[in-house]
Amino acid sequence: MAWPIAEVGRMSGVTARTLRHYDDIGLLPPARIGSNGHRYYEEGQLLRLQQILVLRALGVGLSEIGRILAAQVDELEALRGHHRRLLAERDRLATLAVTVSRTITELEESRKDGTPMTRINRPENLFEGIQPDRYEQNLREWPELAEEVGQVVATMTAAEVEAGQRERTALMIRLAELMAAGAPVDDDAVQAEVDGQYRSITAFRPVGAEGFRAMGRACVAHEEWRAAYDAIAPGLAEYQRDAIEAYAARLG
Repeated sequence: MAWPIAEVGRMSGVTARTLRHYDDIGLLPPARIGSNGHRYYEEGQLLRLQQILVLRALGVGLSEIGRILAAQVDELEALRGHHRRLLAERDRLATLAVTVSRTITELEESRKDGTPMTRINRPENLFEGIQPDRYEQNLREWPELAEEVGQVVATMTAAEVEAGQRERTALMIRLAELMAAGAPVDDDAVQAEVDGQYRSITAFRPVGAEGFRAMGRACVAHEEWRAAYDAIAPGLAEYQRDAIEAYAARLG
């Protein structure tokens, strides 16, 4: 049995445009193309599409998905592997939910009596379940910058990489605290945090105002970046975007 592209799109939630793109890059060719030029998909292509979507949900980029699918031999064993990764992701998200819930409670206690939150709990507990490195992969949208970042990271020790990840997560938490306190995005404290971000980016490669604005917009438009911010605090992705916009306006 074969399904036309429109039906595959309806079943999977993937647009016909995306399916055509998958065909163009060799990731998901249709089973056949009819005399009318329409693409048709059979069971094997549906199973492959399922794997693509599962890997996308796990944060894997399209080029890496292509390599994974090309290397796999046994389809059933590949699905078992995806299942294990999904269960691990479920557990990570459960841990992350507990972390954020605990942080909310500790912030509330901290504000009641003025005690620094890090005295209520160990600071490293702020980072349980958070994996910023998953979202660094999305710099591939800026390939030259991603390449230079990758070259620098390759020279770093595991401890240095982990320290950098923790600092980026800490920055997100500091922004969340400023947002919760009602600080406007052009507040000096907010802009100081954004300035630190901008300087860390431009340490690898010059980025102008428009390029920085594009990164700010990606915080909201890119599903994984948005999830990373909003896992810390709902609305944080928009707050980060607007703070970058205010900073970029000063750059000219």
